[in-house]
Amino acid sequence: MKKSEILNTFDESRDKIKPYGLTCELWSPNLMSKPDRHNEIELNFSPEGTITYLFQEDKITVPPKKLAIFWGLLPHQIVHFEGNSPYYVCTIPFSLFLEWGLPASFVDRVLNGEILLEESEDSSLYDEFLFRNWIKDIDNDDAVEVVLLEMHARLSRLAISNLSPKQNKKCLIQSNEISYVEKIAIYIAKNHSNPIKVSDIGEAIGLHPDYANTIFKKAFGSTLCEYINKERIAHAQRKLITTDAKITTIALECGFNSISWFNATFKKINDCTPREFRKNNSPKL
Repeated sequence: MKKSEILNTFDESRDKIKPYGLTCELWSPNLMSKPDRHNEIELNFSPEGTITYLFQEDKITVPPKKLAIFWGLLPHQIVHFEGNSPYYVCTIPFSLFLEWGLPASFVDRVLNGEILLEESEDSSLYDEFLFRNWIKDIDNDDAVEVVLLEMHARLSRLAISNLSPKQNKKCLIQSNEISYVEKIAIYIAKNHSNPIKVSDIGEAIGLHPDYANTIFKKAFGSTLCEYINKERIAHAQRKLITTDAKITTIALECGFNSISWFNATFKKINDCTPREFRKNNSPKL
């Protein structure tokens, strides 16, 4: 059977944050009993059906014929789909995504958890053509460089459609900083529920804490402390709407050592209390 005819599905036994690497595959839509997390940028393209993900507390539907991009480190879980037609999934290593020097505003939006879509369906036939070729060529040493050039160009065009001319400035992060930024992001993803400090992060990756904070802010637009809190609150949001756990329990499980600190941080980010958030959001899945 040709690789372009193999249908992949989510492996429920996958280890947390296990990398996929550079891939392009055809997937069959299936409901997921738990969220997936991986440190690649993910592209989705469905020629026909719709796919609805739960991203933190938001349900986002990827419509047919529109390219979608998001950062796979954001917990994402298919909770609904329409139609049984296969869809394309492409994963691009985080470091490669940053090396491409895409517009800073586009990179910021992806890394800060937005799911960006192509504005119109005008490119749908071209996108399907690209994905078919990427599946065929991605494991071919003689063709993979062409695949990477096409992916870079396609994301550059997607950035243009999502940004104003004033926003279309290159990302300022340097090539020698990219691997450190990736290590920081993975460290926080794995340890956010623990009482970590900036000095812990610097020690873990071998950088002075101030420098680690500086290069991270260049990539993410927020300090390490701000990002850690956002990561913790994002997980609390999911627990609030998908479990019956007590708010105090959720606070402790998400890395907050006091309920007052949790409540203050939650309200600062969401403009409401955890109790109000649980009451006002969608019912449990």
